[in-house]
Amino acid sequence: MLTSQRRALITTRLASDGQIVAGELAQELGLSEDTIRRDLRDMAAAGLLKRVHGGALPVTPALPDLETRQTMSTDVKKRLGRKAAELVHAGLLIFIDGGTTNAELVRALPRELNVTIATHSPVIAALLEKHRAEVILIGGRLYKHSMVSTGASALAAIAMLRPDIFFLGTTAVHPTYGLSTGDYEEAAIKRAIASRSVETVTLLTEEKLGAVSPHHVIGIEDMTALIMPAGMAPETYVAYRQKAVRIIEA
Repeated sequence: MLTSQRRALITTRLASDGQIVAGELAQELGLSEDTIRRDLRDMAAAGLLKRVHGGALPVTPALPDLETRQTMSTDVKKRLGRKAAELVHAGLLIFIDGGTTNAELVRALPRELNVTIATHSPVIAALLEKHRAEVILIGGRLYKHSMVSTGASALAAIAMLRPDIFFLGTTAVHPTYGLSTGDYEEAAIKRAIASRSVETVTLLTEEKLGAVSPHHVIGIEDMTALIMPAGMAPETYVAYRQKAVRIIEA
């Protein structure tokens, strides 16, 4: 089999199966595992896939800018936001990450609810202007793509908090490789908040499932709950339930 044919097959398998296991594919094609690994390495260098231990996963598409994301999957995000808001009750300290889905969580919160909300997103903080909630805005270096604060000063402020619930935003979640995002510093901030929080919950639109971004945040086993759209194929939920994480359908 020609190199071009192997790589076309790898691309097709990634699209249909969601992963490549190098040893299994080598055995199927009657080739050495080194040959398949070399293909995966070269394709990863070209940005065509993401290498992981023992094989490869589809590359996560580049995340659109904030303005574009605000127009995507709006009905689903509203459902997820309403379901997440049901977890919040008076007296809690919650930390809300940046992102358009978490913005729908804020919009779903009752304005008279007596809670304290910490965030490192000025966008999230602005949405709380007319809410009774006490708002703690974490400052630092602004990562403009996600409109969140990062850096040493943000980490220092986060270290002083003990949130009851952290609503974590992520670009990708995989049952084996956990939650990940596209920026190294942003991933570090998310890990820090999760490590300080009693519970960590994430709201997931369907395109994030089964994907992997470059920078690991935390594992599925470190999550309290995943809030997912209802009505997906049953096997989609099974892979995550096997990790003993609570699945909430919205």
